[in-house]
Amino acid sequence: MLKIPFPTWIANAAAGLTGIYGDVIRQADVADCSRQTIYDHTRKVQAAVEDAHDGGPTRAELIERDQDLRQENAQLWDWLAQTVEFPPEKQREFTVTATAMGLSLTQILVLLKLILGKHAGPARSALHRWTKRAALAATRVLKSLDAQCKALILVGCLDEIFFHGRPVLVAVEPASMVWFIGTRAQALRGSTWEKQLRAWDALRYVVADAGVALQAGIALEQKRRLQEGGQPLDSSLDVFHTKREAHQALTIDWNAVERLCKVFDQAEAQRLKDQQQGIDARPAAQKATRAWAQVVQSFQHYEAIEAAWKQAERALAVFRPDGQLNDRTWAQAQVAAALPALVGRAWGRVRNHLQNPKSFSFLDRMHNQLAQLPMAQELREALVHLWWLRRQRPRQAVVGPVGGAGHVAYLVQQEICQKLDPNWRVWYRDVAAVLRGVVRASSAVECMNSVLRMHQARHRTITPGMLDLKRLYWNTRVFRGGQRKGKCPYEHLGLKLASYDFWDLLEEEMAAALKEAKTVAKVKAKPKSEAQAA
Repeated sequence: MLKIPFPTWIANAAAGLTGIYGDVIRQADVADCSRQTIYDHTRKVQAAVEDAHDGGPTRAELIERDQDLRQENAQLWDWLAQTVEFPPEKQREFTVTATAMGLSLTQILVLLKLILGKHAGPARSALHRWTKRAALAATRVLKSLDAQCKALILVGCLDEIFFHGRPVLVAVEPASMVWFIGTRAQALRGSTWEKQLRAWDALRYVVADAGVALQAGIALEQKRRLQEGGQPLDSSLDVFHTKREAHQALTIDWNAVERLCKVFDQAEAQRLKDQQQGIDARPAAQKATRAWAQVVQSFQHYEAIEAAWKQAERALAVFRPDGQLNDRTWAQAQVAAALPALVGRAWGRVRNHLQNPKSFSFLDRMHNQLAQLPMAQELREALVHLWWLRRQRPRQAVVGPVGGAGHVAYLVQQEICQKLDPNWRVWYRDVAAVLRGVVRASSAVECMNSVLRMHQARHRTITPGMLDLKRLYWNTRVFRGGQRKGKCPYEHLGLKLASYDFWDLLEEEMAAALKEAKTVAKVKAKPKSEAQAA
């Protein structure tokens, strides 16, 4: 609390600054204070006057500035409550993960500037260093993980994708979707594929398209295993590509029908025009008649080809239309009956695929696996039929009353299995595992190729380190839907790891690499320092 008013301060300062001998004592008596108080007031008043006239901000200006700063400080605290913590370590994780997902460095830089501001974000060179370091770490991590996966990879889907003429070899385990081969090759040869397959000696069965280099590589690996007495490698021709090429051939034939329909429409329009104008319409009518005859003939040809393809397509299925398990003899008989109708240049490759014995290797493998189950043949056939009936049941999406016996047929079949063996449920699991594990198409590796094509659209090339980074990310990302929902490919494969997190695996390896580099640097610097000391 202020005991002495400000006017008295000024009077005290006047006595201290301009008074004569004895004025300080007299003023102290008048103000009822000590002489030291008068000296203090003199110093403070003099300082206040000097501050007011030295050209700096006035007291009012300082008060206004203080209010503005308080307002700004409150606003900053409000903004802080709405922001997320994004330190440099998180920026590195964001950059590496986005790169593995397929974004380019330019896109990542734009996103970081949106979050951090135009001038606060890292430079492009920093992003390049982070991704390069992460790619080296991914290569080292995958070297260890691939060694652990070798005994677990038994089936593989193989294919190639080209980056501006440079082939990339891709292989995927279809059940878990683990991407276990991702290598950029200098040239596409059979020896290139054989070298990659040699490392995965636990592989028992592969599915691939009819590519010359790919099939040559599989043949070389089969020959090597046979010579060295290793486990045989079964191979099947991809059904996916056969069906796709057949649909393309059907499209070509249908386009021919549509072209003839357009010719007929034009001729018919000309005939009607001639009739309206009173011109002799007989020439136009004859032309329209001939065009219609060609349309009918072309359409009948298309129907015959379509029916033949549907018959041949049934040979590529696991089950026959009557619910019996398909086999090579029945399948080849269906193809032989359909081939005479599949004529035309567009059907050349389809005919070659259907006549290739490898197109039905999946049937041989399926029957061999079922035959190895220690159960009676009658029970095995009953369980196989039960598995088929369960998949013929009406779906929940069906609207209205359900007709036929499809919704109860599998229940009757269960009673038949119960009579054959009271423990039929145990055997059913083994039969279902074999039937679910039938792999006849390389659609799994086509899915992987679609992921790589997204990267291809944003990058001019792809380095081995970038391939490893993308492969590690794919194998550790958790599926968000479908039958594999909630787990990553490594988990579905059965690989046991302390952590399946992409960044945890990379961060641990980068820390180990940095520690190793420091140790090497110390070892190299030690002789030099000792020599200098000597």
